[in-house]
Amino acid sequence: MGGLQNFERKLEQVISGAFAKAFRSAVQPVEIAAALQRECDNNAQILSRDRRMVPNDFHVELSHTDLDRLAPYDNAMAQDFKEQLEDHAEQQGYKFPGPVRIEFEAAEDLTTGRFRIRSQAQAGVRSNSTHTQVRRARALLDVNGTQHPLHPPATVVGRGTEADVRINDPGVSRRHVEFMLVGGESDLQVRVRDLGSTNGMLVDGHRVTSTSLRDGAEVKIGNTTLTVRIVSEDADV
Repeated sequence: MGGLQNFERKLEQVISGAFAKAFRSAVQPVEIAAALQRECDNNAQILSRDRRMVPNDFHVELSHTDLDRLAPYDNAMAQDFKEQLEDHAEQQGYKFPGPVRIEFEAAEDLTTGRFRIRSQAQAGVRSNSTHTQVRRARALLDVNGTQHPLHPPATVVGRGTEADVRINDPGVSRRHVEFMLVGGESDLQVRVRDLGSTNGMLVDGHRVTSTSLRDGAEVKIGNTTLTVRIVSEDADV
């Protein structure tokens, strides 16, 4: 039995009863499951001979009618889809850059029975900062839904374990960029400097090696975008 047929058979066993009744003559869960698998297959990026990176962040867009039918089961269904995708990835030698997330959304242009999937590879991000440090920070990085304070004199971002903020993105070097805090509380400035990375960096779409950053500036390294937040003294983070 082929991989797709085996994947669909597993989903048919998992999703039955109430799910099947809810989706009669509408979008079928097995259709979504198969499309999620194809999304991985079609967007696999070669990392090495035996490793390929695939998207881990999925948005399933449906008509309002189908989304309303799905609503009572969306959490359980997303978990089932996630487990099946992880099984498929293991069989195919795929690697997810971070945790798998599946969300369901309404799309105005879709009619009942039609759906589409948007996906992206969203790297997992880690640091040793505490919630208190984040709350008290005067400058932060927003990365893939997480916040990381910038500590003086400098914070190193990269893929390696020696980096202060670690990003599981194959396009990011072990020590990729360094964010520096300049000035005091009243005149704080943030600068970024490339540390001789393989792929360089883009700041607001422009390739540079070193520059000052405004609040809201976007620094892209590899496939990951880091948004700089500079917090005023009286702000409540």
